[in-house]
Amino acid sequence: MIGTLVNTAAVLGGGVIGLLLKKRMPERVTTIYFQAIGLFTLAIGVYMAVEMEKILIVVSSLAIGSLLGEWWNLERGAEQISDNLKKRFRIGSEKFSEGLATAFLLFCVGSMTILGTIQEGTGGSPDLLFTKSLMDFFSAILLASAFGLGVVFSALPLFIFQAALTLLAGYAGSLFTDEIILGLTSVGGILLIGLGINILGIKKLRIMNMLPSLVVVVLLIWIFG
Repeated sequence: MIGTLVNTAAVLGGGVIGLLLKKRMPERVTTIYFQAIGLFTLAIGVYMAVEMEKILIVVSSLAIGSLLGEWWNLERGAEQISDNLKKRFRIGSEKFSEGLATAFLLFCVGSMTILGTIQEGTGGSPDLLFTKSLMDFFSAILLASAFGLGVVFSALPLFIFQAALTLLAGYAGSLFTDEIILGLTSVGGILLIGLGINILGIKKLRIMNMLPSLVVVVLLIWIFG
């Protein structure tokens, strides 16, 4: 799992650099910077969703996943965890949970993540994850300078997610078909568009409650694909 370890270290390193830059930003610069990050997130989401196929499955996944997330109230649970972490580590950032969610989706939901972990998990080269690590390093600098410590903490779910995919690929790599990878990328792109809307302050969407859609789309494609 050397690729995942390097990726985790890259996010941590980039996040720390971003935190140092954040302290030097005046408020008016921070405001325009958030707007730029919001537009960037929207652009990445559109890029990921533009090649969407099996639209009925994608829509069904979002609907079922959102209902499950609302039933489990994941948004509230994430806020409670965020508040506990803030108190424990004396974090003052109001954007902690938003930064954590944005960074996790940007770093973990995409074809490069899936393909890279499959490649390494099946005994191949970790080169794809190394390339992703370099991209995530610079992205973490930008995100952490805008959102703060939540981006640094995103390294933990990133490691768990990618390590789990790598181990799963080692035992059942054939499960990750092109259709499943595209489905995950499409749903992830739509969620990123929602995050971009949140960051820009257009409307508050409960994106955390939509995260189960990422699991539902895999199950639906596996059953009906």
